[in-house]
Amino acid sequence: MAKVDMSLTLNAPAEKIWDVIGGFNALARWHPAVQRSEETAEGGKTRRKLSLAGGGEIIEELERRDDKTHAYSYRIVSGPLPVSGYRSELRVADQGGGRSTVHWSSTFEPSGAEADAIAAVRGVYQAGFDSLKKQFGG
Repeated sequence: MAKVDMSLTLNAPAEKIWDVIGGFNALARWHPAVQRSEETAEGGKTRRKLSLAGGGEIIEELERRDDKTHAYSYRIVSGPLPVSGYRSELRVADQGGGRSTVHWSSTFEPSGAEADAIAAVRGVYQAGFDSLKKQFGG
């Protein structure tokens, strides 16, 4: 099992950042690789279909969301990343003084070389963090 765990400290309170990234269907608003996100509810499960800027789709399913702790977890149902069994958590922790840390982590089984799978996931996270840094400063 491979793991990716990245974090970024931003110059904004947790609530302000959570207002931007906390919605399960909000990824298209702040991640440059996501052109469109469509949320659906089927059989008591919430899913999002992400249309990627370079083409392709990722289907993800929400596992847990907690606005009090500014966190949600999800899993990939299908998509082009070289992984299987992908589970992830996105959360925001207040650091005080108007600063907060965004944590994005995942576990998965690589489909192919582990280093390539880890690099692909890290690239996705870094692109999102770069976008947040432009918006909030870090």
